[in-house]
Amino acid sequence: MKKYYTLFFFFAFLNLALAQQPAQYSLYNLNKFNFNPGYAGLDNSLSLTGVYRIQWVNLPESPVTQNINAHMPLYFLSGGVGFEFENETLGNWQQSKAMLTYNFQLPISRTGILSIGLSGGIIQRTLDGTRIITPEGIYEPPVPFHNDPNLPEVREDGTALAFNFGAFYQGEKLEMGLSAMNLTEEPVELTTTSFESERTYFFYTGYNFDISKNLTLNPSALVKSNISQTQIDFSVIVKYNDNIFLGTSFRGYNSDNTDALVLMTGIKLSEKIRLAYAYDLSLSSLNTVNSGSHEILLNYNLGKPIGKGKPPRVIYNPRFL
Repeated sequence: MKKYYTLFFFFAFLNLALAQQPAQYSLYNLNKFNFNPGYAGLDNSLSLTGVYRIQWVNLPESPVTQNINAHMPLYFLSGGVGFEFENETLGNWQQSKAMLTYNFQLPISRTGILSIGLSGGIIQRTLDGTRIITPEGIYEPPVPFHNDPNLPEVREDGTALAFNFGAFYQGEKLEMGLSAMNLTEEPVELTTTSFESERTYFFYTGYNFDISKNLTLNPSALVKSNISQTQIDFSVIVKYNDNIFLGTSFRGYNSDNTDALVLMTGIKLSEKIRLAYAYDLSLSSLNTVNSGSHEILLNYNLGKPIGKGKPPRVIYNPRFL
């Protein structure tokens, strides 16, 4: 059975090679810098975030993702800077990327700021041919033989440049963002195949309602699309005393295809550290072969300005998720 799972995920890899999508995250509203370089610096201090996600638990060779990023404002440059590293494995393939970001921030009202950013870096993709198993292959030492000239029998690596663009508006109650990943759609060339990195568009919006002195409600939505396919996340989070939050999210590809129902919770461990967790309950046809997905996020915010320069004359809302 294991060999057929391995073969299945190789063919899944072939499909991804034609239309590679960004990694999936459920706690997207706590990590906006991940999908929009325009958000860099809008946490108003040095912000460090780490995310670990394991998807479709108990399904062999399922995706596992790690993401680390840091960003902060640079007021003397009227903008923000950031860095991101991400690694994801799926069966016998792996993708890593490292990106640097700069954005320019412009106050556009008494309570709003518009930020426009660009990030650039390197994407590396790896296909481990030694882990591929075919029904007619020979797998005795010293090297595997797949009996298929289209399949690699060794580990192959390739790299390419990648560029992302984003614009983000942050107001006292409303925030919105529009971004695009893989602007130039640079392919990653391996020896036996290549990855086509399709351009993917993101649209995000969120609003902050004050229900009472201690309760706030934050609905949000994230739309991801490569034009041919679109995925939408709808989320609602209730936050108590700017400290503890509970929430839920629904993810669907279109009106005929649902993906997951997400349960979220989080807490401030201190004035500078925040911890969040999400559990995805699968609603798609994969729900019979997995027990859900887990995601954990840890954020550290220094909570004070860094370096010289004058902050923009904008009223920020620190309760935005």
